Amino acid sequence: MSELSILVDESGDMGTVSKYYLITLVFHDQRDSLTKRIRTYEQSLRQESLPDQVFHLSPLINAHDDYANMDSRKRKRLLSLFRAFTDHLPFLYRTFAYRKAEYSNNEALLNRVKRDIVNYLFDHLEFFQSFDTVKVYYDNGQPLVTSALHQAIDYALSRDAVVYRDASPTKYRLLQVADYACGIELTAIKYNNREQASTDALFFGKWADFKRNHIRKLRKHLL
Repeated sequence: MSELSILVDESGDMGTVSKYYLITLVFHDQRDSLTKRIRTYEQSLRQESLPDQVFHLSPLINAHDDYANMDSRKRKRLLSLFRAFTDHLPFLYRTFAYRKAEYSNNEALLNRVKRDIVNYLFDHLEFFQSFDTVKVYYDNGQPLVTSALHQAIDYALSRDAVVYRDASPTKYRLLQVADYACGIELTAIKYNNREQASTDALFFGKWADFKRNHIRKLRKHLL
């Protein structure tokens, strides 16, 4: 039995707080074990006396939540180690990004999200149908997004092949990878539009540095 995991993360919301909305799908063939790579990553954290906590890119950069009392040197090192961890992981991904001002309301945005995901799945239908089981992991953070995911994937793939599971990044390293990919793609948009914040420059440097050290390496995993 072959099994594909689809792990979902998003950046932004359906309200008025964020300028952009992004949703990232990370794909992992369960036949490719992550155990050795995860152990190596955890060992690297122990060697540098860094906390093994759930990786969240935006709070890390902005010193929020679990990173609130951590100095920038440690946060930079956590980012570096996690990036190195993702470099060698066997996964693929795709991010869909939207400028919310281009849509009249949430329904219009969600309809576009569903259409894009459906078209993407159909474009790669041979890949997805090569698996006996497809399991989707999403923390159900936004009910409207959950509904869009269900409708898109159910439409494109056989219902019998899809198992939906509530998930938490505390349980799945690849959900943390999805968070990283989503955040890096958002940062690329900000750099391209000259909207990067001072914290982006602090952690990623200039556009050339960010492109070389992060976006190019991440996009080697694009499906």
